[in-house]
Amino acid sequence: MTVTRFAPSPTGYIHVGNLRTALMNYLIARKSGGSFILRLDDTDRERSKQEYADGIMTDLEWLGLTWDRLEKQSLRMDRYAEAADELRAAGRFYECFETPTELDLKRKKLLNMGKPPVYDRASLKLGADDKAKMRAEGREGYWRFLLDQQRIEWADGILGPISIDAASVSDPVLIRADGQVLYTFASSVDDIDMGVTHIVRGADHVTNTATQIQIMQALGGTPPAFAHHSLLTGAKGEELSKRLGTLSLRDLRAEGIEPMALLSLMARLGSSKPVELAGSMQELIDGFDIGSFGAAPTKFDAEDLKPLTRAHVQALPFAAMQDRIAALGVPADLAERFWAVAKANIDTRDGIAAWWALCRDGATPVIAPEDAEFVATALALLPARPWGPDTWGQWTAAVKEATGRKGRGLFMPLRRALTGQDHGPEMADLMPLLQKTPAAR
Repeated sequence: MTVTRFAPSPTGYIHVGNLRTALMNYLIARKSGGSFILRLDDTDRERSKQEYADGIMTDLEWLGLTWDRLEKQSLRMDRYAEAADELRAAGRFYECFETPTELDLKRKKLLNMGKPPVYDRASLKLGADDKAKMRAEGREGYWRFLLDQQRIEWADGILGPISIDAASVSDPVLIRADGQVLYTFASSVDDIDMGVTHIVRGADHVTNTATQIQIMQALGGTPPAFAHHSLLTGAKGEELSKRLGTLSLRDLRAEGIEPMALLSLMARLGSSKPVELAGSMQELIDGFDIGSFGAAPTKFDAEDLKPLTRAHVQALPFAAMQDRIAALGVPADLAERFWAVAKANIDTRDGIAAWWALCRDGATPVIAPEDAEFVATALALLPARPWGPDTWGQWTAAVKEATGRKGRGLFMPLRRALTGQDHGPEMADLMPLLQKTPAAR
């Protein structure tokens, strides 16, 4: 069975970059009838917050990305300790004592010599007395994984064949001096234990994948199939990573962006398939193909979400908006007709509030000085309420006959006088919903 996972750190809210990873893993699982795991990477005790964990789950539920299983890495610390002991026993885990300053000096020296800044494995030469001396000096040991210095290869689902020389990569630190289990280690253990078969994540994890393949193998596991999607850039190709905090899903939700608009864009962005508004989650699942995605940086423009949201909202049936319309105080006998009239003129669901306010309270007339006399004449000819679907046509015909005006010069001043706007629903449809008669001036 296909098993995928989304493993965010609850140190902040989900942004569009996270969503891309979550959605791809979700769609792969659902398309194959497999299982999708939400795994909270909360081993960083200082930065991980319950409010962020709750926010992550709220955002995923809002999008309809339901998980089959919830895991928390903070509850698996005993398992990580056990796995660490396995690696020590296999001679693949070694303790180091260099300070950050000392490591930085080593890196700079290698770079100045034109060599890759790879850790020199000096700690492998430390004996028991050396380590005791280090501890006596107040140093705390941290643990690195001993890589087999050979090529690490895999067939990437997006990038194609990948081959990385492990000798060009530093032995990764898996457990910090303060005991914190790092992502590279915890994720490897979890993916084996949880039977994860496919992993999609950002291209910035390619080196992590190389080391994790060896870690999984050292623990007796079979690495899953990996795919690394391109990273997002701004609309002009600029770096987006620093702006991702302003593109959180909770902020997009507050702006009225629709889940299906967001999902439709992210399910196709960076692929060879055109972005199209999907009608359902199943449509997204059926049309998803990881092999259609490319390796080039992918441009993301939040403005692209607006027309998709507009199209989705305007296509909603009355039943989907009935409660919201009722909450505005729209009379039940007018509610469905109001939605039919207003929906083509809103960008988000919240847009209906302004249209009902206009219908309920009337608008401040917008009358150009040169139209003042004409509008006064027209309002004097306005039929008494109630108004029906024929009222606009009858009224404008009478005004045309009385004033001689026609075309835009006739219709636009009257629209502005009744609605205060240049654009909106067909006036023949809107007039029956207007609850107040404008006063003649």
